[in-house]
Amino acid sequence: MLKRNLLKRALSALIFVIVLLGGILINEYLYVVVFLLITLIALAEAYHLFEKTGNKPQKYYGLFLGLTVWLLTFFVARDDIPSISYFVAIFLVIFLFIFEIYQDREDHFLSIAFTVFGIIYVVIPMATLNFIAFSGINKGVFTHKYLLALFVILWINDTGAYLIGSKFGKTKLFERISPNKTWEGTIGGAIFAFVAAYVIALYFKSLTLPEWMIFAAVTVVFGVYGDLTESWLKRRAGIKDSGTIMPGHGGLLDRFDSTFFAAPMIFLYLKIIEYFFL
Repeated sequence: MLKRNLLKRALSALIFVIVLLGGILINEYLYVVVFLLITLIALAEAYHLFEKTGNKPQKYYGLFLGLTVWLLTFFVARDDIPSISYFVAIFLVIFLFIFEIYQDREDHFLSIAFTVFGIIYVVIPMATLNFIAFSGINKGVFTHKYLLALFVILWINDTGAYLIGSKFGKTKLFERISPNKTWEGTIGGAIFAFVAAYVIALYFKSLTLPEWMIFAAVTVVFGVYGDLTESWLKRRAGIKDSGTIMPGHGGLLDRFDSTFFAAPMIFLYLKIIEYFFL
């Protein structure tokens, strides 16, 4: 049984990596399909998590709103439409209130709040991947290097943290929220991430070695906080995994929790480099 579970976990992880790398490396059209699906599934899992706490977001309209926001961001980042197009999303938010009038429940404010919270927590961070792929120092042309670097560093950091934490972990990082995370594992993961950034710097010369090291530091720090935040939300909901789409690994919310915080900060970091150094 243990061997079968390990095999299931390994196969699930392999498929996940292949699909994600395909979306990053092949072309922008596959990128849209892969990352839009990931975003919507993660948003659906977030709404399910909120329901576990007794809240009732407008999940179907929230998914439609999330789809719209992500696609708007994609086309703005690609320079197909002007940024003023975001006003479409603002108008669509109005319908949240209109639809809520017809719901027979007491917590109308919480319903609207948690519907919007799902968009802010999942969709907007995932939508910033569009800007990392297209805008700023990429000159509006789809490029995989920053997306690839972001996810490779996140994966290497997670793997390093698990290996070091399992072997040497003693000092709890944030026991109230995530009892299994330790300072030893966190520091070990960061060291692995810096090694990965060094290797990336050998192949991608668009950033200097120090800039890639800062890239890794930003990714690790905010990735850890993203992970802790999702652990806190699951703890409040009383669940272990956000979903079952990845056997042995949980849901996509579990797999991308670090990305939700790391991606916006990496986009900001790249824009700072563009403004001051390019």
